[in-house]
Amino acid sequence: MKKLVFLSVAMAAMMMLSCGGNTHQAEREEDTVDAYDQIRDHTLYGLCGAVPSTSQLKVITDVGDTLTLDITPALENHKMLGSVRVGDRLAVMTNKKQTEATEVININLLLGDWVMPDPLDGSDEIGIRIKEGGVAESIEMTNITYRTWRIFNGKLEITSIREGGGEAEETNYFDILKLSADTLVYKTIGKPQDEEETMEYSRWREKPEPDLHGLKLEEHQDEYMKL
Repeated sequence: MKKLVFLSVAMAAMMMLSCGGNTHQAEREEDTVDAYDQIRDHTLYGLCGAVPSTSQLKVITDVGDTLTLDITPALENHKMLGSVRVGDRLAVMTNKKQTEATEVININLLLGDWVMPDPLDGSDEIGIRIKEGGVAESIEMTNITYRTWRIFNGKLEITSIREGGGEAEETNYFDILKLSADTLVYKTIGKPQDEEETMEYSRWREKPEPDLHGLKLEEHQDEYMKL
């Protein structure tokens, strides 16, 4: 009888330990999933398949799904970034059921050369070149060398190297405020308020040559007359 009681107590203790261990393991697994979820890109990528109405957008995703999204939330929150046409490549943030679009970024419009007057003297234009394949380049800038870009959870992520920083890359995140055929505006996020910047770019256009009314500039052969 004593042996039976001892065995019962031992089995109960083992079950309690086992249950406790599973509880801790489940908590660890849940924490791991949450941590991974925070660093996972939830952006949906695809092509505009159709624009059925002013409040709907049909997207053919990169995995082959066709989604019809209500874009009312994006419109109301000024997160419809760029007008959309059939065939445009899009980056879209949606609700969990993938029935509503909370943000739509037209990647086709984002690509290109974006410039602004040099803040130092305004005489030259500086900026960023956003290319396909996630490549970013600096335009007439000596203090910052842009390297890469991507959309991450609806934010613009840019890596760069600053002058004097060696080869160490830094990554910054930006909230896109406006995007059109001729305008790109984004603001730094995740930094102290005194380090926040709003970058206002215009799409680079080739400047027309000045009208000299038929006159031609002659080149000076004298070395002293050359600038």
